[in-house]
Amino acid sequence: MKSEPIYQTGSPVHQEVFGLPLHPDIIFSNHKGEYKKRIEKRQTKLLKRALFLKIFLKKDERIFLVTTGWSPTSILEQLLTGWVLIYLKRSLFVFTNKRIFHIPTKINYSYRNSIAHILYSDCNSIQMKGGKLVVEYKNGKKEKFIYIASKERKKIKALLPNVSFEGSHSKSPQRIHLCPSCTNELEEEKYICQNCRLEFKNKEEAKKVSIIYPGGGYFYTRHPFLGIGDAIVETGLLIAVIVSLIDIINSVEGNTIELFITFILLTIILAIEKAITIHHSNHFIKEYIPKEKEIKLIA
Repeated sequence: MKSEPIYQTGSPVHQEVFGLPLHPDIIFSNHKGEYKKRIEKRQTKLLKRALFLKIFLKKDERIFLVTTGWSPTSILEQLLTGWVLIYLKRSLFVFTNKRIFHIPTKINYSYRNSIAHILYSDCNSIQMKGGKLVVEYKNGKKEKFIYIASKERKKIKALLPNVSFEGSHSKSPQRIHLCPSCTNELEEEKYICQNCRLEFKNKEEAKKVSIIYPGGGYFYTRHPFLGIGDAIVETGLLIAVIVSLIDIINSVEGNTIELFITFILLTIILAIEKAITIHHSNHFIKEYIPKEKEIKLIA
């Protein structure tokens, strides 16, 4: 026998906090539907990080839950980047009655003008599996958002059975980025908003600055701490390559081959370092980073 749902997501309950429309019976309760003061305190704290959502929410849209986690990341990326991903992949997730907002954030979970949404009608299923939020879209594609905050995992599990995946889906059912200026849906691989013409950083420029400047790709995608670390490593390698080349030119007979091998190895290591920078930069570019730091809202 099917049990009654814990959350009545379709009920007309409405409340505003910081000007954001909420469903208070859901957002401030635990996975059993019981109000908890500590949950209200945490959700209110997270809502302060999402005040920009006012322009994105529809008239009949209400927030059910806010949590934290990571943007999707590949095993290769985890191996290449390591523990730094803890800071690079931090995100907010806002569940409403219509969709999930995925918001890549800064280290302190503050907004950096990058936002995407996952429409429920574009999905076949959304499940919590351990600490992973697994989304399967109607085009067959799957995405995994890892390290969802443990404080909200049970709540999300209780909430998802009440979500309807019915309705017409998008032309390309998947996670879709939104323009931070006009809220229009952005087209994949097109780094300019077709509605307001806001420009975003692109792969070609990221590749160029990554090759020319030490740490250039990280600085370009606004990751200065990574850029400084990478610049130090690349500069050291570049100096070593130049010194080894000078040694080859000034070498005496007998050790030229050894010096040449050293030069080739150092050059290969430098090229690998550049390739890693380009790989990371391309991944950050996919989050649609506006060229301008200050965004004029026209929604």
